[in-house]
This record gives sequence, C-alpha cells and structure tokens, in this order.
Amino acid sequence: MRQRLPPLRALLAFEAAARGGSFARAAAELNVTPSAISHQIQAIEAFLGLKLFRRNAGRVSLTRAGNEYWRRIESALQAIADATAEIAPARQADLVTVLSATSFAAKFLRPRLNDFLGTDPTVRVRLNTSTEPADFSSGSFDVAICYGRPAASRGVTVLPLVSERMMPLCSPRLARRLRLRAVGDLAKATLIHSSNLTSWADWLEHAQARTVKPDAGIWFDRSSIAIESAVEGSGVILESDFLTAAERKAGMLTTPFASAPRLQVLSYFLAFSPERSARPACQKFIDWIRASIPKPNRPEPES
Repeated sequence: MRQRLPPLRALLAFEAAARGGSFARAAAELNVTPSAISHQIQAIEAFLGLKLFRRNAGRVSLTRAGNEYWRRIESALQAIADATAEIAPARQADLVTVLSATSFAAKFLRPRLNDFLGTDPTVRVRLNTSTEPADFSSGSFDVAICYGRPAASRGVTVLPLVSERMMPLCSPRLARRLRLRAVGDLAKATLIHSSNLTSWADWLEHAQARTVKPDAGIWFDRSSIAIESAVEGSGVILESDFLTAAERKAGMLTTPFASAPRLQVLSYFLAFSPERSARPACQKFIDWIRASIPKPNRPEPES
C-alpha cells in the first residue's frame, strides 16, 4: 500500500515559497493570498511533524529539514511536469516554460507576466528560477534567461538581453546618517555584497578608493535579497540601474555620490534552441521580453 502523501496544494505552496524565499511571492505566483500560503505551509508541517521554515519578524527562511525536503520534491514535481508534457503534447503547445535567473525573475519578470499574458490569452507561462547554470541538455525549459553569457552549447541560440550600469546605492536615511558625500566615506558604511558579475573590489579599484576594504560587510547569494537589505538601511549595495529601477523611482534607494563611476556590464542573456523557439507561443515570449527591456538597458547589437 502506498504511503499517504501530503495534499498536493500544500506541496505546491511549499515549493513556491521555498523557491521564491517568501510567502508573498508564492501567493502572487499561485494567485492566492499570503494567508492561504501560510495555512498550507502549516498543514504540510503538521503532516510531516517538522518545521520547514523559520519565521522571524515577517521574514521566512528554510530550516535544514525544509531545504532537504524542497530539494527532493522540486525534482519530483518537475518529473510530473515533464511526464505531462510528454504524454499530452497538444496541451503544451501554448505553454512556454521559462528558466530564469532568480533575481531577474523576482525584480523584473514576475511583475510583468500579466502584461505578456494580456497580449494573447491563449498562451500560458511556467516560470522556474535557478541560481545555477542552465542545463540545456535537460529539455525541461523552452527559454532560459541567464545571468552571464552561458557556456557554448550545440544547437543553442544565445542573444544579449540586458546591459546594466553598476553603482553604489543605499537608503536616503543611511546616506544622511553616515554623511556619505565622497567615495572614501564608504569606509564608514557596511558594504552589501551579492553574486554579481561586478564586485565591490572591481568598483573600488575603478573608483581608486584605496582606503575602503572591499571584502568587508554582508554577503548575499541573490541580488533581490541584497536589494531588500539596502532598502532597510543595512548598508550600501553595489547594484545595477536595471534591477533597482523600482526602488530608485520610489525614493527607497539613492546614489549617495553623484560623480561616482558607473561600470557597465552586459549581464543577462536569452538562450533557446531553434526547434523550441519555432513554436508560436515561445517566439511570442522571446519577442515580448526583448521589447520589454527599457531602452537604456538594451545592449548594442553584437558585431
């Protein structure tokens, strides 16, 4: 007799919350309320008799057991999706599966998906995120949005997607409190690091800020989390104009040094196989995402 399984709805809520690092993001993805996600998480924790998340001041993070469980069920859910795609190909004709770099998905793509769906109500999107290099041999996605140019892979087309300008940013309150007026004043601040192509060491060398230690501060593995930390006033982040556009427009982040250098880097790339991109739904997504990039961040055509 098969062992009793947790409710599928609770599994989906847990997987979405674990992948996105937030009950609110999981709620937006599954089109339910954060309270509903919280109830589903409580249900699966009660079923397992284990705590899957730590809850602290409105934030959540996976426990060791939660991380291990997520790793195992993520592959199981993907196997179900792959089996469904193989057995019912006609059902998948209007479905575009996108594998995206995590911070790109959180800060840019997810908030705009409804705009894409509005262009053609018959098209559906499945969005998966990863901080790992895209495995093009897996066949588990149609389009990949990669942070950094992916390694050459046979039969894969790669197109530049985003050009970023990296700059120091912090909350206006922190800039006033620390009196950040010149680059050398960064020595008074906590530096917030994330896994970017451009590091604080790169930027400080370019700015000739030799009195600032580039290896000091706080380290995060995702830009989206590092940006949240900067908004809260934890320190100064080195981040791009692209990913921080909403926070800068809202006045939550500011550049404390108007004359500080801004390093430009070609950061995000689209990758797909010609066979998959030939599907109309897939081509619509590729055309839409390229057109959605703000003009200042569109890369120059490659020669």
